[in-house]
Amino acid sequence: MQKSITFSLLLPLSMAASLAVPMIASAKLPLVSPEAKQKADEGAARSAWTDKVGAYRLCLAQDRIADAYRRQVKASGKEPPFAMNAAPCADPGPFAYTPVAQKPLEAAGAHSPPGTASSPPSTNATAAEIQGKK
Repeated sequence: MQKSITFSLLLPLSMAASLAVPMIASAKLPLVSPEAKQKADEGAARSAWTDKVGAYRLCLAQDRIADAYRRQVKASGKEPPFAMNAAPCADPGPFAYTPVAQKPLEAAGAHSPPGTASSPPSTNATAAEIQGKK
């Protein structure tokens, strides 16, 4: 009898807890500010550059090892194996990040839908006429 009472109390509590967890987990996160997005983009660019530097250093180390091996084989009086013509190591250069410039507002003061505007809005008015000068 004791088991059935404990089970009958634990079952509704565990069901309520299992329903509450997804509701808490589905809470909306705040929007990312433009500054935070720009900082994240710069971090991603720096990480990609670091990967390129690592690949460049690995390429240089592999070339040194292959050259040392060929010299060692040649010094022992044997013919070194055929060297493959691999691409030369590409130096990525210093890190340089140029942030994406924000697009200026259009003459009408409204934004075009994303991805559809291929040129500025067509208007016959000159810049002086738009500003109220004739």
